Formats: sequence, C-alpha cells, structure tokens
Amino acid sequence: MTTIPEPVTRAARSMADRALSWLHANRNLGGLPPDTTETMADPDSVYKPLGETTLAASLILRDGVAGPGRLAAAQSLMDFTWEQFRHGDMIYERQLRHTLMTDPLEMYAPFVRCGYRHEGLDRLLAHRSRMRSAGSVEVLPNRRLAVANAARIVGLPATDDMGALAAATWLGARPEPWAVNWITAYAVTHTVFHLTDWGADPGGLPPELTDYVRTWLPVWIDVWSEVGQWDLVTELLVVGASLEDPYVRPEDWEAVAALQHEDGLVPRDSDPVDDDPQQRFTDHQHTVVVAAVAGSIALARAGQR
Repeated sequence: MTTIPEPVTRAARSMADRALSWLHANRNLGGLPPDTTETMADPDSVYKPLGETTLAASLILRDGVAGPGRLAAAQSLMDFTWEQFRHGDMIYERQLRHTLMTDPLEMYAPFVRCGYRHEGLDRLLAHRSRMRSAGSVEVLPNRRLAVANAARIVGLPATDDMGALAAATWLGARPEPWAVNWITAYAVTHTVFHLTDWGADPGGLPPELTDYVRTWLPVWIDVWSEVGQWDLVTELLVVGASLEDPYVRPEDWEAVAALQHEDGLVPRDSDPVDDDPQQRFTDHQHTVVVAAVAGSIALARAGQR
C-alpha cells in the first residue's frame, strides 16, 4: 500500500465522487445526435468526449475504490456509452471503412477493460494488427503509446517496444524542462498515462523518466496553477498519482477540490463558467473526466475503499 496523505485522499474522494455524479447526471448532454454515422465531420465534438466519459467510468470500475452507489453510476455510464455506439457496431463500422484510423481501437479498449466485446470488431482488429499499412501509420510518438496500450488492453499481439516508443517522445528526451509549452505538457501527461496504464502499472514508466517527472512536476503544477489552466493541472495530478512513489502535494489537490462546484463541475480554466447547461457540458466535460480519474487513481494507490 502506498502512503498518501489523508488530506489528499479526502480531496480525491470528493473530486471523484462529485465528478462521477456530474457525468452521470449530464450524460444525455453528451449523447450522439440521432443521425450520427461512423464517418464524422467533427469527431472531437461528441464522439471523442463520449469516449472520454467511457474511459473515466472504466477506470472507476477497474479501481473499485468507489462506494456501491458510485460503482453503479459508473456501470450505468458504461451501458449508456455502449448503447450510444450501438453496442459496438458504430466502432466496428468506423474501423471497417477507415482502415488507418486508430481511434476505433482506442475507443474500444475501455469497453474491453470492463467486459464489453464485439465479435466482429475483435476479428477486424486482429486482422488489422497484421497489416503492414496499419503498423506504419505516422502519428505523434505519445499517440503511438496510446495505440500500443489500447492494443494490449484489447488483447492483440504485442508488436511494439514500449521502451523505444517512450524514448521517441518529448518526455523520453528529458529536455530542458523550462522549454515545455501547453500542448507539449499535455503530451507529457499522456506519455505517463499510457506507459503506466493510467496508474495501474507505475513501474511501466522507466526509472530515468520517473526521476525527471518527479523533479519537475512541482514546477509545472505551480506554473499552470498560476495561470488558471485547471484542466492541465488536474492532468498533472493524475501523473503524480501514477508514479511509483506518488507525488501528491496536499495543497495541489485541495486547490482543485476547492474549485469544484457543488454539482461536481470542475472548471477547465479561470474564465467564467457559462450558465447554459449544454455549453457548461461542452466546455468543462473533459476537466470533470480528468478529476474523476485523478481521484480514483489516487484512492486506488492509497489502497482505500
């Protein structure tokens, strides 16, 4: 069991429980429009956020540290998103018609983590994994890690050297830490997420990268807290909780927990929060997802139930 200070576990519990409640209560605001097909003009508008909600619910169920009511809400969210994707048919059709796209595999992985399977998609992904063209898709290094981790979860044969993939990322180079910018910081967080499988395998992050992250994480959290980039700060909290020796500074967790609205919304930045329910969901759903994930991982690392 990892030692995590009580103020952190208290903040983590509040963040995770209220974030999950908000995602569940507002789930219909994130549903796919009725005429949605597997070919989407703007996948980032609804398709990707729906997958993020699925990811949060799957990790809460995986970690198993929420109370019975919260676990039931997470299961309900999984059922909701699976139904939105037509019980996997839409993901299957998207992969079938767009061979080189990697998002169907990544979208499917959280469902597989929780026992949802689609027989046709399983066969298609197994066939695709043997195609030279699929293995040669040019994507950013941290994205290659995302695909490799999704393949592992789904149960596809391991063909990637995770160490080599990690070395090709910005984080893998351990560059000058002051040179990091906003988008690169997100790439750093996701490199850690995929190498540790969202905190389940802290040892998946190589020791030299762990040392680098642990040294500079306090600085990065302070920098983006100062400018009110709360979405990124919350992602950095996930990174800290995912390290072999977690970096969990109570004041960081308490600061984010204090920002959380009574209904569970966590603002993405310091700008005013819109009163319109749909706009609130569109603007802040990702940050709420990250808060739910951060809290669940921290509690799981602390061994709390």
